[in-house]
Amino acid sequence: MRDGYIKIACATPDLKVADCEYNTGRIMELIKEAEVKGVKIVCFPELSITGYTCGDLFLQEALLDSAKSGLLNIIEETTNIDIVSIIGIPLEHGGKLYNCAVVVNKGNIIGVIAKRNIPNYNEFYEVRHFTPADKKLCADIRLNERYIVHLEEKVFSCEKMPGLTFGIEICEDLWVSSPPSESLSANGAKIIFNLSASDEMIGKAEYRRTLIKARSGSLACAYAYADAGVGESTQDMVFAGHDIIAENGSILAESKAFSKGLTIADIDIRKLEHERRRMNTFETENNLNSASFSLDITETKLNRYFPRTPFVPADKESLDNRCSEILTMQAVGLMTRLRHIGCKTAVLGLSGGLDSTLALIVTVRAFDMLGLDRKGIHTITMPCFGTTDRTYNNALELSKAYGTTLSEINIVKSVTQHFSDIEQSSEIHDITYENSQARERTQVLMDKANQLGGIVIGTGDLSELALGWATYNGDHMSMYAVNASIPKTLVRWLVKYEADISEGHLKKVLIDILETPVSPELLPPEQDGTISQKTEDIVGPYELHDFFMYYMLRFGFSPSKIFRIACIAFDGAYSKEIIMKWLKTFYRRFFSQQFKRSCLPDGPKVGTVTLSPRGDWRMPSDASVNIWMKELEHISNN
Repeated sequence: MRDGYIKIACATPDLKVADCEYNTGRIMELIKEAEVKGVKIVCFPELSITGYTCGDLFLQEALLDSAKSGLLNIIEETTNIDIVSIIGIPLEHGGKLYNCAVVVNKGNIIGVIAKRNIPNYNEFYEVRHFTPADKKLCADIRLNERYIVHLEEKVFSCEKMPGLTFGIEICEDLWVSSPPSESLSANGAKIIFNLSASDEMIGKAEYRRTLIKARSGSLACAYAYADAGVGESTQDMVFAGHDIIAENGSILAESKAFSKGLTIADIDIRKLEHERRRMNTFETENNLNSASFSLDITETKLNRYFPRTPFVPADKESLDNRCSEILTMQAVGLMTRLRHIGCKTAVLGLSGGLDSTLALIVTVRAFDMLGLDRKGIHTITMPCFGTTDRTYNNALELSKAYGTTLSEINIVKSVTQHFSDIEQSSEIHDITYENSQARERTQVLMDKANQLGGIVIGTGDLSELALGWATYNGDHMSMYAVNASIPKTLVRWLVKYEADISEGHLKKVLIDILETPVSPELLPPEQDGTISQKTEDIVGPYELHDFFMYYMLRFGFSPSKIFRIACIAFDGAYSKEIIMKWLKTFYRRFFSQQFKRSCLPDGPKVGTVTLSPRGDWRMPSDASVNIWMKELEHISNN
């Protein structure tokens, strides 16, 4: 349960209709299996003790008494099990029968919830047997001499982990326009458990999946849907046991159709808390009572999947769609700016690297949208001390392939003169040596833009902004920064997407650019003419930094939590020592380089993570990094 993780499960047991003794046995088997697997809360389907399809047998006292006996057995058998179980059962009160969920914890019943929305359409006829619960229903139900359970809508809260809270709704409650989960979430429930018996029909599984994803996203919660399965009567319907666990709009776990057993997922409670804090439109209430339950604080062994590249979709179809959408968004942003200022000329420094290539792709698309001649795109290559033949030739060939106006301005003489002016030795390859080249290039671009009546298109990306890997008032500056919210790991895939849909010489050039090491090329090349200065050797692997950046900015994770999940995600790729080294580098650079982000040029936001000082990220340039570094030092020393 460290870092806010809790392991939960939806359980679809084997079942015999109206055989409560058999069903109770199968429920207990799954509770014990869940305990072994580290599950802390397990939810069973609607009316799981009796079966959902009992029909008029629900009016038989024998069935109702047997169901109570089964529930009492579960209570007794779970006394020494560190788990919360949510069981479906019919319960009678005041001459009415209610479709209920009973919450059992360590030999106690801590709450009973009754179904509010009773369907009576199509194949459903629950009104024949069950009474819908009023929102204000509050009553005591006697199970036997020992147990009197309290029936009331409420939120359940863990005594030792206050952030762990959940609410319950039952089947049809999910499908209505104003479900109980809205009120439960507003009253603090982070997880919604749904005990369901949803029959299967063509197309219903996808609709159910979409509904659960959307509900978990709109309520910033986890949604666990436990569905009745094989064993229910097939007299008129078929049940598939379609268990689903979603978190904030994403499916974490899902059972196969017509299967049984446990569907398990690790829920990140702190992530959900962060989402709700961040969304100032998330409404809160305080009009429901709460009930506490007890769980031991134990280490949650994570089986959750953390993608190494969270900015990049895993499957090709989603990735291609994402790349197409992003390129269009970038191009529309630039197109709108050009049209607004009445500009038909763009100036872009073309290095032969990934970032400037992506900026050119976007600029070409924007000009095509406006119906402008691509000759109005002035690509300028500015070789200097570190330029290699490979990147130089790729810059030339790329400009030709896109049909833009190409200029070559060698800046060796101007930078050498600048060294003389400031008394800098060209033999000293320090920060001044490097930054002078970057600033000279920016000066050339700005002045050419003035000369041509155009604007300078920025090439720097989001990862460079996070690390401050840009020369202040050098490549840091432009008149419109089209890549400002594109992380480096995604830049590569956007260029690859363009290569995949291109043909001939353009495709060949783009592929070679993709295979070129990332470098600012500010230091002289090796004797064989290859790149000597590789960015990732200096600041660390971009796949690590993008991973760190995503979880820090998107969800506010602590350094220790980021380190923990990075070790899981990159197991086998980087050692824990290497991950810690670059995580410390990330935090040091992120805090020390905020001043560069505080004066960024305009640029389009395309994703949920961005560092624009006018949009998503407002941070003082002189904020201290001590808290974050001390946490990492503590991990390193223990």
